[in-house]
Amino acid sequence: MPVMRLGRRAVTSVPKVDKLTIFYDDELSGFGLRVMPSGSKTWVVEYRPGAGGRGTAKRRMAIGSAEVITPDQARKAARDVLAAVRLGQDPAGDKAEARRAETLDQLSRRYEKEAGHNRKSGTVTLYEGYWRLHIRPAIGSKRAIDVTKADVAALHRAIGDEHPVTANRVISLLATFFGWLQEMKVVPEGHNPAAGIEKYREQGKDRYLTIEEFTRLGAAIREAETVGIEWLPPDPAKPASKHARQRPETRRTIISRHAAAALRLLIFTGARLREILRLKWSEVDLQRGLLFLPDSKTGRKTIVLGAAALAVLEGIRSNGVYVIEGDDPEKPKADLKKPWALISRHAGLEGVRLHDLRHSFASVGAGSGMGLPIIGKLLGHANTTTTQRYAHLDADPLRRASDAISAIIANALNKTGDITDGDAPDCSDAA
Repeated sequence: MPVMRLGRRAVTSVPKVDKLTIFYDDELSGFGLRVMPSGSKTWVVEYRPGAGGRGTAKRRMAIGSAEVITPDQARKAARDVLAAVRLGQDPAGDKAEARRAETLDQLSRRYEKEAGHNRKSGTVTLYEGYWRLHIRPAIGSKRAIDVTKADVAALHRAIGDEHPVTANRVISLLATFFGWLQEMKVVPEGHNPAAGIEKYREQGKDRYLTIEEFTRLGAAIREAETVGIEWLPPDPAKPASKHARQRPETRRTIISRHAAAALRLLIFTGARLREILRLKWSEVDLQRGLLFLPDSKTGRKTIVLGAAALAVLEGIRSNGVYVIEGDDPEKPKADLKKPWALISRHAGLEGVRLHDLRHSFASVGAGSGMGLPIIGKLLGHANTTTTQRYAHLDADPLRRASDAISAIIANALNKTGDITDGDAPDCSDAA
């Protein structure tokens, strides 16, 4: 049971943990800092209700996130809870009882606020969509304790009829949510109706561009940023609306040079979309050819730039904040949906996602025999197993091995040697 003085320095210096760990204060008994493997930190207070004594089970009550509440504020709140306990109250029990009466809708909003503060903004947005579009309309009005496995299975099937991957993600979110409810003593230990739901089989959607497709893509980007690409209705078989552009000279769309630059940087670096769109000039070192990303999907990350990527950056260098400028110079560009839809369609790459440019960057490297460890470092993979998805493309070592083996065999097959009569085998008795 780790004990330390819980002050500001402790919050920033506590070590990483591989399981839920509580660091207790060396002064105020029962006051602690709960640290999760994810890095989230929460102030807690523990006590034994009623008359106390070792025969009474401890209760643990969360005070709040260490990112929001200061150590002094948390310590004062803990003292208030312990004072109430001495007067015969049971704050954690009262709080849990109140939460048990709350609906899943109400609890989920508290969960998003308390458990979601350490998530990436993109994940927060994605989960908000799962709650709003799927979970709350289906079971949000129920109390958490009343939600059954049959309820969750029905929700899974309803979503999975058209969106099996989303259905699986919703189940994973619910499983984590009910785990949090157990920790908060809202539902009893083991009550997790999302556990054991058989998920849909997911097919990988990785798409790797060929060199010929890269050629078409490059030509489409050049055309889009210069003369523009002719606008076409989504379905050529349907007549254009009265508001559609009629004159040929007005039917061409030109993309901004920053949109074109963003696409080229995605192609030349293998970076993720948000890493490029949110890239600041202060994170770019043109002299050493490096990007220093303070907060990528896998944490701090350095991207090594090739000559082509450096040329793109040199071509759009400015005094603004963001490398890829949007309509508002103080904010990053939101997305590349429209430019990519225009260009990918013109290049004959419909169905190819922007994220497939990252896969294609890796596939070219793997196919060139550069080795998976190098590719993993270029992409910023935190785990080597992530890079293994490209192992089937790393054909160079196998090709060299095949060449070596076949050369030995071919050499033996092609050897010439005269067999004399005396050396010839006797086959006269062969059946």
